[in-house]
Amino acid sequence: MRIEDVRRIEFGSFVRPAAETGTGRPRVEAVHGYVVRTPVGPLLLDTGLGDAGPEAEAWYRPRRLPLEEALGAVGLATGDIAVVVNCHLHFDHVGNNPRFPRVPIVTQRAELATAREVVDYTVPELVDFAGAHYDLLDGEAEIAAGVHVVPTPGHVDGHQSVVVVCEDGSVVLAGQAHDTASAFSADVLAARARALGHEPPLPEPSPWLERILAFDPRRVVFAHDAAVWEP
Repeated sequence: MRIEDVRRIEFGSFVRPAAETGTGRPRVEAVHGYVVRTPVGPLLLDTGLGDAGPEAEAWYRPRRLPLEEALGAVGLATGDIAVVVNCHLHFDHVGNNPRFPRVPIVTQRAELATAREVVDYTVPELVDFAGAHYDLLDGEAEIAAGVHVVPTPGHVDGHQSVVVVCEDGSVVLAGQAHDTASAFSADVLAARARALGHEPPLPEPSPWLERILAFDPRRVVFAHDAAVWEP
């Protein structure tokens, strides 16, 4: 695999209300997925914006792109996908999961349990549908040669990211481990603060960041930000 084998696809966008942005202003956010051509076939990270009902539709005002259009932009069709990975099971990341019956869906065991047990965590019919086939993980795993799933809790406890080790460097599909590339950059600087000569008090980096940086990533990409972090 090469870095060029990792492709971003567009699932649509939504408007995050001012009450959620922390800036006093609404913000339009994209919803990205990623396709990786792996040794076992195409992998799809996340499947797009689901319908969480009238209240959520009015609150977030989503605009969706059809799955066929999203995959077609990178020369693929729904039937080509060999494995789905959800970074987590909120409705804006699992919207087209039911389009993949019997396709392995990789998630953390604890995340699936949360989605099934916590009221209003997600949309149940997008998680448990006819033909749903979950490959459940309890931590880190290499799910194909050079394709690592790494727990990255924070946004939710069961969040996970995908690291693709390519011939020309590693790419991290961070999902919503951070909302933006700049937030990830701040986390990296927090981890390097002492090496840079800064004295306490210092911010604490995410507990999983050291593991992600151990892959020496050339690029880190995100679910809701088109910006790319590079070292």
